[in-house]
Amino acid sequence: MTNEPAPDPAEPRWLSAGEQAAWQAYLHATTLLEDHLDRQLQRDAGMPHIYYALLVQLSEAPRRRMRMTELAQQTKITRSRLSHAVARLEKNGWVRREDCPSDKRGQLAVLTDEGFAVLERTAPGHVAAVRAAIFDRLTPEQVTELGEICGTIAAGLQPAGADLPWLR
Repeated sequence: MTNEPAPDPAEPRWLSAGEQAAWQAYLHATTLLEDHLDRQLQRDAGMPHIYYALLVQLSEAPRRRMRMTELAQQTKITRSRLSHAVARLEKNGWVRREDCPSDKRGQLAVLTDEGFAVLERTAPGHVAAVRAAIFDRLTPEQVTELGEICGTIAAGLQPAGADLPWLR
């Protein structure tokens, strides 16, 4: 039995030196990775990473179409940001909007044939950039650990019923 007092719940639980180092390394790596992928996609396809993510989601959806609200949830962006992004993708001819047949208030985002062709041309370079930036640097065990760690973090950050921006 220890004589140490119980921690005061009103006091912050500061990060240990090891936790602070891990946190700073994570922030540094994710910032550099997002910038790296964004530059690669801008160079190769003239689009930011978020636009590529939208095209990927639509390419994997049945009939390459998805309700705008579901697309916002899948890509974790606000509906306002999604609407702006889809407008830009429409201007490029890569996506079009359709009225939702089952809900007069809803809209569908639809990946066009031209958008699918852009995705097909862009995907090999993007996958190569992801592989070089992450997977070629890790052992198979580290890849497994990375997946488990990210899954644990994501599960803890998506509580049921939370007021998340992409659900509004």
